[in-house]
Amino acid sequence: MAEKKPAEGEPIVIKKYANRRLYNTATSSYVTLDYLSQMVKDGQEFVVNDAKSGEDITRQVLTHIIVEEESKGQNLLPISFLRHLISFYGDSLQAVVPNYLDHTMQSFAHNQEQLRQTMTDALGGFNPFGQLEEVSKQNMAMFENAMKMFSPFYAEHAAQGQATSAGRGDGGGEADIDDMRSKLAEMQKQLDSLTRDKN
Repeated sequence: MAEKKPAEGEPIVIKKYANRRLYNTATSSYVTLDYLSQMVKDGQEFVVNDAKSGEDITRQVLTHIIVEEESKGQNLLPISFLRHLISFYGDSLQAVVPNYLDHTMQSFAHNQEQLRQTMTDALGGFNPFGQLEEVSKQNMAMFENAMKMFSPFYAEHAAQGQATSAGRGDGGGEADIDDMRSKLAEMQKQLDSLTRDKN
């Protein structure tokens, strides 16, 4: 039975079988992780489903691609970054990290296109690497500001713990949530401001 081709705008469905083989339903052929990596670089959207259960395992497969690239010597992720990332699993900031990293990467991708265009104008005497360094500094500043903003809040919250709850009664939890929301709003304003400045 022939596989159904994805409608225009829909992601290509990749099926992963128990033997770890990957099957592209759009081309009716088996593919490799390198093939999926190239699809990502080409901007082709796809999802990976477990062939037996139908579970979406796209995140696991993309993570596997990163591991494979790193093992080839394509060291894109600094060790310090990996350590920080691992430390956030199970931490109170875990829910904040994904959205922050996504926002930061989208901002960097936007600047990346500007850098590519700048490099084509090398004869104009402009040094694109200076701009790249500045972008890196700005992105690092965004991350550090966000962590400085949240870490004291959570440290204080953890230190007060039961004393805060006892003093406020049942209403204490709502006050903490409101405080956290205000911190999130403040961080978002800073991120938006930095993004506008770079645009």
